[in-house]
Formats: sequence, C-alpha cells, structure tokens
Amino acid sequence: MLRFLIFLIPIFLYADSLKSILEFASINSDLVVSKTYSKESKKIQVDARKSAYYPTLDVGAFYQSLNQKSPFQAGDTYSAYAKLSFDIYDGGSKSNLLSQSEKEHIASEFDLESTKKSLSLKITENFFNIKSLEASMASRDEAKKSLQEQLTRMKRFFTAKLATSDDVDRLQAAYDTNIYEMESIRLDILTIHKRLELFVGKKIYSLEDSSFKEYVKSDMQLIDSVKSLMALQDALVYGAESIDSVYYPNIKIEDTYNAYGYNRTDNLHPKGLDNQNKLMLSLNMRLFDMGVVSKSKEAVIINSQVINTQVAYANKEQLMQYNLAVVRIDISNVKIKSATSALKSATSAFKTISKKYDAGIVDNIVYLDALSSQTNAKALYEKSINDLEVAYATYYYYAGKNIEEFIK
Repeated sequence: MLRFLIFLIPIFLYADSLKSILEFASINSDLVVSKTYSKESKKIQVDARKSAYYPTLDVGAFYQSLNQKSPFQAGDTYSAYAKLSFDIYDGGSKSNLLSQSEKEHIASEFDLESTKKSLSLKITENFFNIKSLEASMASRDEAKKSLQEQLTRMKRFFTAKLATSDDVDRLQAAYDTNIYEMESIRLDILTIHKRLELFVGKKIYSLEDSSFKEYVKSDMQLIDSVKSLMALQDALVYGAESIDSVYYPNIKIEDTYNAYGYNRTDNLHPKGLDNQNKLMLSLNMRLFDMGVVSKSKEAVIINSQVINTQVAYANKEQLMQYNLAVVRIDISNVKIKSATSALKSATSAFKTISKKYDAGIVDNIVYLDALSSQTNAKALYEKSINDLEVAYATYYYYAGKNIEEFIK
C-alpha cells in the first residue's frame, strides 16, 4: 500500500491545469519559439532598412608592383583610401523597402499570435479528449469489477452444478471484451497524451479538471492569421513600388580620400601625388530594359492579388466557423441534458436488474445489457460535458479572443 501511495505522489505534485499548460506552451512550445525567432528576424531587418538612410564609409588599400617599370610610373605604388557615400535620391526605393519590412514585421507578430492561439485550441481539444477517454476508462473499470464479481460467482455456481457452461462463457466473453476495450482506450489516451506533450513542450503527468466560463455572445473580431495575411499583402504592394524606383533618377554623392606611397623611383619613374581627394556626384536612370522591371512589378502585384483572395476566403471561413461554434454550443447543451437523463435511467435500471440477477429472476443476458447501457451512459455523459468545453474554446477562438482569458 505504501509503495502505491509513493507512486501516486508525483501525479498529485505535478498535475497540470489547462490554464497552466496553455501559459507554458505560449512561451516554450517549439512552434512558438520558431515563430518568435522569425519575428525577431523581421525586427532586425527593419532596423537594417532604417540604417540604409545613413551615409556609408568604406576604407581600403592596394599595392601595385610593376616589372618592368613603365615610363613615368613608380615601380611600386601603395595606397590607402576612405570613401564616404550618400544617396541623395533613390526614387523612393529605401522608403518603400522600409515600409515593406515594417509590414512583414507586423505580419510576423500576427503570425506569432496566430500560432499561440491555434496551438491553444489544439491543446484544449487534446486536453478534453483525454478527459473523455479517462472517464470512459473509469466507467469500464467499474464494469470490470462488476463483471469480475459476477464471473467469480457464476464459476462457483457452475462448480456446484447450479449454472451451465454457457452462463460462464457469456460473462467471460463480456469480461474479456471489456478488457480489450480498456486496452484500446489506454492506447488512445497514451497517443493523445504524447501529442499533447509535443504541443506543450514538456512532460505532463496528469491533468486537473478545468472548465470555461459560460459564453456570452459578442461581436466577431478578425483572427490573427487573417491580419497576418493582410499585412503581407501590404508588404507586397510596397515591394512592387520599390521595384519601380529604377525608373526614377538615382542621385548619389561620393567623397574619396587617397594617400599614396612609392618605391623604386627615379627621374624616369617619378613619384605621383602624395594624397588626393575626389568628390563625385552621379546620376543614374533606367531608360530601357525590355520590360524587365515592369514585368517584375506585375508579378509581385499578382502575388498580392493571390493573398487578397486568400484573405477573402479566410474571412468567409472564420465567419462560418464562428456561426458553427454557436450552434455547437447549443447542441452540446442539448446532448448534456439527454446524457444526464440517460445516465440516470441506466443507473436506476442497472441497480434493479442487478438485484434481480443476484436473486436469479433475470438471466445474464439482461444483466450484461443493463451493465453495458450504464457503462456507455457514464462515458457519454462525461464526453458531453467535455465536448461543451471544447465548443466554448472553439467559439472564443473564432470570435478572435484569447481562450486563456475565459478559463475559470
């Protein structure tokens, strides 16, 4: 007994509520961490685009050796230089690229939130699926005990010549079938449990009971996945505008300072300048490229229209799922009422039939049928309760809410 209690200690110490699981997953899940890195990457890219507005400074050096020496040139020439460059006008390329990166960063933020919320819904579905299966396992475990008692009793009757072998066989078959179903449920629980651990990103020992607040119908807000698509569409528009900058004048100013040194000089191969400063103002403008730039822009615009179509579809899908979630809640409440009534009737019938069976008034076929009805009624009742919780979570998700905020 002591060993059994020691075995149970970790289960009670490490039981997780749905809220604690969702809070942990929103930070530590591999899916969330991946999207977080993506968001940070987009933020750094924005900073890089902003830095492009500042002048650039380059430094360099070279060494030149001539053999044979050319007339009027030193045999060895070495130089170091510094070049300061600044784009006076670039046709709006930098501003459009910056806006594109900012929109991509916004899209990555929405994508991160979308991942968190969709992950929360998946975790919630798995959480209550496990709860339903555990309830089904518990009801079958009760049936197992009842069948074990009756099987032992019937075997004694058979030994005393008060029952036939088919009476024992029916109970044995029912007992073995129940064991088979329990093992199938055990595998289902293990499978979903491991999937839940994968989603969350940690070991989960047991699950506490959790529930949602009863919903109050509210206006639907756009889910983050749709907002992410809309931001990406805006980013493509800015990307298309940046391509057009090639057709505008690009004005650039550069100031280069060189310092020189020489070796192997003589009258025929004199030294050159010791230093030189060169200021250059340049203008570049594309006049003709056989439509390369315009076609590139057209391709980007078409991609933008693709995303626009995806946004329209996602809006319709969200509205559909939102309306279905409301109906699902109503149906789940009806199922709970029916399951409650069925459980009450099945429990009452089993108690009565069990007494009659013990008194030998009814046969084991009637008894097994009543036991099966009670076992199924208990499982359906618990499942209907858990289905309602999933329906609440689904409604909050498609209403554009954070489902964690609605857990009791």
